[in-house]
Amino acid sequence: MATPIFDRETWLDISVNIIPLCIIGFFVVLFTVASPWAIEGLTSSIGFALLVVPFALLAYLTYFSAKLIEDAESE
Repeated sequence: MATPIFDRETWLDISVNIIPLCIIGFFVVLFTVASPWAIEGLTSSIGFALLVVPFALLAYLTYFSAKLIEDAESE
């Protein structure tokens, strides 16, 4: 059986970041699939960038903090 990436306590610690990731991901999918406005060049690019860039940065921060938590618990 494969070992889990993070243990239960680490998942609980990073859940405060996972919930906003799910919310941002929902809006990225929603605006991609059913956009209430016409998709235009610069306006849509800035709108998607305001969703995708924080999503990517928060995902990296969450992974990095989970690795630090795992390393601190293993010591």
